Parts: sequence; structure tokens; C-alpha cells
Amino acid sequence: MTTVPPPVAAGTGPATAAGPDGPAAEGGIGPEGGTGPEGGRETGGRTGGSFLAKAALVTAVLSVAGSLLGLVRDQALAHFFGAGTDTDAFLVAWTLPELAATLLIEDGLAFFLVPAFSLALARRGDGAAVDPVREFVRASLPRMALCFAGAAVLLIAGAPYLVAVLAPGLPDPGPAVDCTRVTATCALTFGLTGYCSAALRAHQRFVAPATVYVAYNAAIIAALFALAVPLGVRAAAAGVAVGGVLMVVVQAPSLWRQLRRPYRPEAQPQPQPQPASEATPAATATAAPAPAPAPAPTPTLQTTLIWTVLLFALCRQSQVLIERFLASSLPAGAISHLNYAQKVAQMPMALSLMLCTVTFPVVARALAKGETERARERVERDLVLAGCVVLVGAAAVIAAAHPLVELLFQRGAFTARDTAATASVMRVYALGLLGHTMVGALARAHFSAARTTWAPLFAMSIGIVTTAGIGFLTVGTWGVRGIAAANATGICVTAVLLLRGTGPRTVPVRTRAVVGQLARLVLAAGGAAVLGALVVRHIARPVPAVLTSFTVVTVSFVLLGLLLGAQPWATALRSVSRKLRHVR
Repeated sequence: MTTVPPPVAAGTGPATAAGPDGPAAEGGIGPEGGTGPEGGRETGGRTGGSFLAKAALVTAVLSVAGSLLGLVRDQALAHFFGAGTDTDAFLVAWTLPELAATLLIEDGLAFFLVPAFSLALARRGDGAAVDPVREFVRASLPRMALCFAGAAVLLIAGAPYLVAVLAPGLPDPGPAVDCTRVTATCALTFGLTGYCSAALRAHQRFVAPATVYVAYNAAIIAALFALAVPLGVRAAAAGVAVGGVLMVVVQAPSLWRQLRRPYRPEAQPQPQPQPASEATPAATATAAPAPAPAPAPTPTLQTTLIWTVLLFALCRQSQVLIERFLASSLPAGAISHLNYAQKVAQMPMALSLMLCTVTFPVVARALAKGETERARERVERDLVLAGCVVLVGAAAVIAAAHPLVELLFQRGAFTARDTAATASVMRVYALGLLGHTMVGALARAHFSAARTTWAPLFAMSIGIVTTAGIGFLTVGTWGVRGIAAANATGICVTAVLLLRGTGPRTVPVRTRAVVGQLARLVLAAGGAAVLGALVVRHIARPVPAVLTSFTVVTVSFVLLGLLLGAQPWATALRSVSRKLRHVR
């Protein structure tokens, strides 16, 4: 397979200031600002601060709606089936949609498709003779759809063997095999969903991709309430299959509109003819028409790049496989406790990565044009802002773990014992949320250059070995809490290695400046979590306990961050001061 033509070498293009005050000083991270819309004719190049803020807000709102529906989905699953063998069987089959979401929607496909589409859009803006975007779709989509369909068929046929590998300790693998055969259709539907999402995000269209999990979770909820009685836990698997189709349906019209837009390449400027009175006979004799510019080659996918991205995403998702493999040997309900704790604890991480999802095409476009300085400042701001969001969320989760789980799940077949077990696991999971967020943000920085890099896969492999080793050593003594601690430790090791691996071949992040800001935020989050936990101890009912704890944690985090000089608050104060001076 032909390769993606390399972008302009790092550092050779013009560096643009990331904010109104120019480039950041060497010792810190510059304030949030915007470069404004790009001057080219391609409308996909909107990178101004106001546009990114609006896009991030819309994406965050829709993502929060999808996450809330995900909580309702988990509540319905807990209500109908509790935390017993039926739920464990479905969660083994649920491994396929989780893995497919990581490989095909969130990380894998996006890490090489967004840079490829961004490169095609940059060439479209240069006035290529043939539309590079349409040519790229014609060359890539049919082959990838065929691969997705083949993978779905193989997974359906191999469901019994897959269940035996994923959860060898299940007492009755029959329901898990049935659910796995139904959820295996996600290999096709999630693949098409990821392709549409990457194309739309590269075009700076974020609404349709952000709605996919709203449609997906709504379908699972509807299937549970309509089919739980006649089909049992297989109703949830049916909802996964229907939800996968809906994720494609909600994006296809928007992508079709983008591809149908008429493409008119800009005419190249021609030299003005010299007046006849001034032309010399020699010039007249030697003059020749300028050769037409050669059409830019169509971006294609590099096989090695694809494998590095997919192996990284698969390696990252294997943390879940390790957890469920280890938990299958524990008493019934262990897999369910891990699942519920992880779903709630990772909500702050999902929210924090929304900004990185929006700015990923901006970084890829900047590197394609050789604007390394602009890409670096964007990535540094994203790391600090994402860390800020996830740390305040982690502090809130740790402080209010028990009343939060009681509020969300303790009804029906989900007992008080399940609440206590899930809350204890969730506190441990929350310790690794910053690591998860940094891995998600830094992986985008590594892959945004559209060139092969093995550093993310190496870092993730070291993290997986750490997770597996600690998990095997601690599961016998600490049970599910040992598995959660292994997850948190392994992902933090990966984050450190990824941060140290940034450099000229990717995005040259100033490591000391970023680590210094994150350290201040970690201290602020630790203090806020302690204060929130002290408040929760004196409130018996779950609703006021959660609301009060979240309020105390948020206010304490902001105040402690200001006291410690955390960068996001200083940036916000400078921005507000500038706007007030402008108004006056």
C-alpha cells in the first residue's frame, strides 16, 4: 500500500502565535487565545479560539448527554439483572463493543484517519486539480468496509472460543456466547461509525460525531425495557447491535453533504504579458508558456502507520481484558463491580478529553503545514486544561464514592453490599484518571504528525506488563481493589513514558513546564478530595451528600489552585482582565 506523503518537516514552516500576546515564554504555557480563521478558501480550517471553544462546548454537552444515557443504561442493567451471573455473562460479551469503540471510534481509526483527511483538506486548499478528499474516500472506504465486515463474520463464528479465552472461569458460558454473537456485529457498524467521525472532525464538523453515543445508549435502554422479560440479558446485546446501526445513520447525512459539495480548484495566477513596445526580439523568441502545476498526489494510508495505531489501541484496551480475566476467578459479581466502578469513575476523563478531540484536527493540520510551534502550544494547553478537568472530577469521585454509587445504582437487584464493593473499587480507579487522560491526549500528539512512530506502542506495552504483573500479585489478597490498583499504576507508567517520548518527530512538548502545572493541580485536587470526604461523613442521605461534596470539592479545588498558582486560573484571570479593559 502506498504511503501518506509526509508533511512539511517539523520546524521548517512559519510558526504562528497561539494567542493575542504572541508565543508563550519559554518557562511556561501561553494563555488561551486564537489565531482566527485561516485565510485559505477551505472552510475546514477554522482554528480560532472562539470556534474551538464553541465546538468543545457543543461536543461536551452532547458527550455528557451520551454519558448520562450510559448511566441510565447501567442503571437499567443493574435493575433487571443486578450484579450476578447474567450481568457477568453480558459484560464478557460487552468486551467486544468496548474494544471496538477504542479501536474504531475513539482512538485507533481516528489517530491515522484524521491526519490523513487533514492532509487531503490542506491540499484541497492549495487548489489541487482533483479533489483529494473524494479521491481518498474512494480509495479507502470500500476496502476498509470489507475488512470490517470480514472481522464481524469471524467474531460471530468464533464466539465460543473467544468467551473461553476472555473468561475461562464462568460457570455457564452459554449466555455469554449468545450475547457475543450478537455484539460481534459492532465490528462492522463501529468501523463505519469511526470512519464517518474521523472524516467529519477533520472537516471541523463535531455535532454529528458527538451524537453517536446518545443514539447508541438510547437503543440499548429501549431494548432492555422492551425485551428484558422475553430475552433476558440477551436483550442488552440486541440493543448493542441496533445502537451500532444508529451510530452510522446519525452521521451519514452530514458526511454525504460534505462530500457532495462542488469542488472548484482555484486557477493558478498567470504572469502578466509584457507590452509589445517593451518586448525585445530575444525575449519574444525565447518566451514559452509556463508549465501547468502537477496535481498533488492523493493521500493514502501507510500500512505500518495503521498497524502501529491499531496495536497501540488494542494494547491499551487489553487492560480491560486483563481485569476481566483476573476477576473471572473471583466470586460472582466481581466483573460487575469493576464495570460499574469504571463507568462512573471514567466520566471525568471522557469529559476532559473532549477538548483534545476537538483540537486534534487543528494539531494535525498545523503539523501538515509545518507550523510546529503552533501545534506545540496547542498540545501544552490541552494537557493542562484536560488535567484540570479530570483532577477536579477525580477528587469529587473519591470524596463522594459511596453516596454516588448508592444514588445511581442501589435499587432493584443491586444491593447495599454491591454499593459498598463498587464504591471501594471506584476510589482506587480514580487514582489513575489523570494517567488515562494524559495517555489519551499524548497519544493524539504522537500520531498527529501522520508518520510512523513506535513510541506509543512501546510505552503502552510497558504499562500493560506493569498492570498484568501487579494484578496477578494482588488479586489473591486484595481482590477487585488489587485489579483496580494495577490498572491505575500501569496507565500512569504509560503516561510518564509518553510524555518523555515527545520530541522533534512528534510535538516537542516542554515537559518541565507541563509537569510543573500538573503537580500544582494534583496538590489542589488532593486537598479538595480530603475536604469533600470530611463533609460526606456527616450527611446520611445520598442526594444532599453528593451535591454538597461536589460543591465543596469544586470550590476548594479552585481556591487551592489559585493559592498554588495553577496556570488555568491565572490564564482565566488574565483573559477576564483583558476583556474588561477592552469593554472599558
